[in-house]
Amino acid sequence: MWSRSAVVRGNGRVTSGATGGAIHVVRSRSWSRASARFGTVRALPPLRTRETMLVQVNPLHPEPRKIQRAVDALAAGEVIGYPTDTVYGLGCDISNKKAADRLYQIKGMDRAQPLAFICPDLSEIAKYAIVDNQTYRILKRFLPGPYCFILEATREVPRLLQTKRKTIGIRVPNHEVIRNVVRSLGRPVISTTAQRAGADPHVDARELDDDFSGLGLVLDGGAGGLVPATVVDLTVQPPMVVREGAGSVEEFVDEAPRSLRGMQTDMRRLKEEWS
Repeated sequence: MWSRSAVVRGNGRVTSGATGGAIHVVRSRSWSRASARFGTVRALPPLRTRETMLVQVNPLHPEPRKIQRAVDALAAGEVIGYPTDTVYGLGCDISNKKAADRLYQIKGMDRAQPLAFICPDLSEIAKYAIVDNQTYRILKRFLPGPYCFILEATREVPRLLQTKRKTIGIRVPNHEVIRNVVRSLGRPVISTTAQRAGADPHVDARELDDDFSGLGLVLDGGAGGLVPATVVDLTVQPPMVVREGAGSVEEFVDEAPRSLRGMQTDMRRLKEEWS
C-alpha cells in the first residue's frame, strides 16, 4: 500500500522513496486528483508551471557539459539568459523564428526595435554583414569587446533581424561563456539586454527568472555589469556613436564631431531604435 506520507512535487510521475515506501510525485497537475487517488496528501507550496534551470558556470573556464546544456536549450527553441562582458543578456537561436518571437514577448519589446546577434569571432561576421577593409580594421581593433556595431546586412540575415535600412547589430563579447555557447551551437545567437526599459540591468543571474518569465535556462557566471555595450554605426562615414556604453567612444568622437552636426534627425532615430 502507498504510505500516507506521500509528497506531491512534480508532473505526475510517481517514484518510490528510499524508505518506508514513501512516494514522490514530480509535479502534480491536480491536487484534488492526487488526494482522491492516494489518500491523505501533505501539500507543498504551489510550484510554477515552468521552472527555469539555473546553471552556475565558471566565467573564465566554462565547463563543457554546462555549455552543452545551453546549446541543447537553444537548439530546442528555448530562450536563455547568459553573462556577457557588459550586462546579462537574453537570447535564442538565430535560425528559429518562433524562438525569436518568444524573445520579443519575454522582453516585452516592440517589434520595431532591432535585435543584435552574437558571433564567436570575426570570421563569422562576414557571412551576415558586408565588411569592407576599413570596417574590418575597426572590428579587428575593438572586438572582442563591449561594442555593438551596426553593419549592412547580407541575405543570410533573417528579415526579422533587419532594420528598415537593411542593417544589423553584431556583437563579439569578450566573455568566454557566451562565446563558447555560440561556437558550440555553430551559428549566431540573437541577443538583447536582460533589462527592462527604464530599469537597471540585473547583476544577479537569479533575478532573471523573476523578471523574465519563460526562460528555458540561465547561465550564472557571477555578477553582471550595469552598463550595456556601446553602439556604433559603421554604415556611415565617419562612424557614428549611437549609444555610449561600456566601450570607449573617444576615438569615434574625435574623428567625427563636425560631421554629426547635420545628422541630428538620424541620431535621434537610431538612439530610439537601439536604446
